[in-house]
Amino acid sequence: MSGITTSGEKKLKLFSGRAHPELAGEVAAALETELVPTKALDFANGEIYVRFLESARGADCFVMQSHTAPINQWIMEQLIMIDALKRASARSITAILPFYGYARQDKKHLGREPISARLVADLLRQAGADRLMAVDLHTAQIQGFFDGPVDHLFALPLLADYVGEKVDRSKLTIVSPDAGRVKVADQWCDRLDAPLAIIHKRRDMTQANTILSAEVVGDVRGRVCVLVDDMIDTAGTICAAADALFENGAADVLVAATHGVLSGPAADRLKNSRVSEFVFTNTLPTPAQLQLDKITTLSIAPSIAAAIREVFEEGSVTSLFEGVH
Repeated sequence: MSGITTSGEKKLKLFSGRAHPELAGEVAAALETELVPTKALDFANGEIYVRFLESARGADCFVMQSHTAPINQWIMEQLIMIDALKRASARSITAILPFYGYARQDKKHLGREPISARLVADLLRQAGADRLMAVDLHTAQIQGFFDGPVDHLFALPLLADYVGEKVDRSKLTIVSPDAGRVKVADQWCDRLDAPLAIIHKRRDMTQANTILSAEVVGDVRGRVCVLVDDMIDTAGTICAAADALFENGAADVLVAATHGVLSGPAADRLKNSRVSEFVFTNTLPTPAQLQLDKITTLSIAPSIAAAIREVFEEGSVTSLFEGVH
């Protein structure tokens, strides 16, 4: 037999950027390992420098970075980390994006627009990522933007089980905030055995985060309504949807979303909203000004850790989310 064989075992190494180290620490704890020590700093002109303080040669490397604000800085840092690992002879590189930046720019609404979600995928691939792992992509089609395997993780089981334990299911109605989330809302309905309602809204396509009108399709009178979405950014859309539900006789409204982006006026809107509880996962760090009693944050770390283990052991990530797609 030609060639050389080795008895060495596979090595898993977990790396984290500076965007959300708390989540990475939770994932490392769930995997019963530690984050690889990393030196990362910014030069005076804003350039980013990264160096890993232990060898990555021959290792299966997982690079975590959630694209929180300032989003462009953290995307660039992740690209630099991936490039460093590629040049350090890593066996494989998986980019973990608990929140995928630019995911809302997944298609052209108007002429002369970019498809920035595709650009981010191309950048990650060009930097040296062999595989992507992301939680609740804005649209499933983003998986096709990356030229390689993409593991799409879902927060629905975590969020739905939490809501199901808190609310009287006989009074529960699941509400999709727009037509684009009906499929996900329907999966909530199946899991919690609840009816579905839909908010029909008209957007102003020339203005970001702007809704012209919202009306409720379905009976919500006297019901406890759960608005489900993938992300809450400025919270204008979701608060307007909640107002529409209350105007149609809803007894209470909860909001469940994977990603609490919570930009700009979100803090004031959440404080002043009639919504009784906002439930997010910790794919993104919660700003200090939004540590409110009505905000509940659930940890997505066990799901990410389980997916990492399945990839490393060449198992099935899909099996972790049976019935969710």
